[in-house]
Amino acid sequence: MEDKNGIFKNVSDKSEKRILYTSIKREEFKNVANSLLNFSRKHMEGSGDMNNNFERKIFPYLFLLPTMIIFSVFLFWPAINGLWIALHQWDGLNPMRFIGFDNFIRLVEDVQFRSSLLNTAIYSAITVPAVYVSSLSLAMILTRKIKGVAFFRAVFYWPTMISSIIVGLSWRFLLGEEFGLMNYLLTSLGGSRVRFFTDPRIAMGVVIFVTAWSLAGYYMVMFIAGIKSIDNSYYEAAMIDGANGRQQFFNITLPLLKPTSLLVLVLTTITVIRTYPLVFALTQGGPAGGTRFVVQSILETGFERGQMGYASSMAVVLFAILSILTLVQFKMNREDE
Repeated sequence: MEDKNGIFKNVSDKSEKRILYTSIKREEFKNVANSLLNFSRKHMEGSGDMNNNFERKIFPYLFLLPTMIIFSVFLFWPAINGLWIALHQWDGLNPMRFIGFDNFIRLVEDVQFRSSLLNTAIYSAITVPAVYVSSLSLAMILTRKIKGVAFFRAVFYWPTMISSIIVGLSWRFLLGEEFGLMNYLLTSLGGSRVRFFTDPRIAMGVVIFVTAWSLAGYYMVMFIAGIKSIDNSYYEAAMIDGANGRQQFFNITLPLLKPTSLLVLVLTTITVIRTYPLVFALTQGGPAGGTRFVVQSILETGFERGQMGYASSMAVVLFAILSILTLVQFKMNREDE
């Protein structure tokens, strides 16, 4: 046994030297083991931070990945492809021929497209506020403590569960000029028939009314959820200050419903501008194109006339209009905040 430090100098017995030597080796082993343990702990702590960073920054995107793939395949790629088709002359069967922006230049000169765009603007400008006001009014009424409130909520929500085609055909049966139930009742009472679908001004009013009727219940549910999320203490404080119902609505309810209002306005605008089945079932775009909207022009141009490139240019313009309106609504909401 080596005695570099003179530890065994005063130990005469070999067995005692062996025991002492063994104990020294054990202490050295413990020191080495502790050093390795401390090193491994530091390494694990470092990897733990890496794992935490991974979970916080990268892991959430893994959950979004399936949705992003679906959106890319069925939304982003068709949008990009539609823009590419808009730059070509194509009938859907033969090879495409690149023509640049000729389709968009042609839109400016297309009287029928300008007419459908104007009809869409008038229809949207009246229908969106009508849906907003009617759905908010229903929500205000049906959040009060009235008897049978659940039944009335179900009744007003029911139209949203029906197909747009069925809604249009049902109202056409009710308002038809020759065999409509409403005109039958009017003539039975000695009145004259109303040209609900053959007078352009009345036809537009009917389309607006039926659209608002079919959509109000859906957005009513959103407003009910928004109203119920408002803390009742605001109203109690307002009542103590002597505020009446009108003041409470305009100073408490409406300001606190801004997020819900923005959502309703954006969704309603998109839904109304893209409306086609309901309007087609009611009027088929008539009379004399009085209720012919952009979506109907796109479908007829692309599938009936076989002008896919020109129809795609119409769709691109409609998409741009929707994007601008949505951005304006978001910006207005931020300025109010």
